[in-house]
Amino acid sequence: MSKQSKAKRDKRKKQQPKRPINRLNAQQPVQNHAVLTNEEGQVVAAIGLQGTEWLLAIGGQTMGNADNPVPMLAMLKHLSNVQEKEGRKVNLEYSSQLQQLIDDLAADEGKTADEYLAQLVSEFEGVEGEEGDDAEDTAEDAQIVDEAGTDAAAETAPAASDDKPQA
Repeated sequence: MSKQSKAKRDKRKKQQPKRPINRLNAQQPVQNHAVLTNEEGQVVAAIGLQGTEWLLAIGGQTMGNADNPVPMLAMLKHLSNVQEKEGRKVNLEYSSQLQQLIDDLAADEGKTADEYLAQLVSEFEGVEGEEGDDAEDTAEDAQIVDEAGTDAAAETAPAASDDKPQA
């Protein structure tokens, strides 16, 4: 190396355009693709794209993320239906990019976008009905276990007293 190589290198660095400093944990902006608003125009829930990850936000807090936003959109549509049944007026709007994604998935299954989305929404409605049935089944199971547990405890109680050393 020559004695002037450091000087040449420094000169070359000064002539290069400034690069922005990229932080490892730099937050990318979130692009909203679906927004559920109430009567007053306040955002109740939203689906956004941050980089390559889809985010679901409800009440201003991020609730989850996924690679596919369609199930999240079905969840928002179900939430919209529930709100309307309770007498609240809500509005769900989504982007053309999200609509195109739904159209492509629906075409793969030979359905229209509305039919495909309605099928996904109905899956969420089915979950609500099952929860009530599960709660009843769980209560019945708890009674059976409780009865079995008390019977088992009564049977083991005398055995436990036999194990104690007698003085």
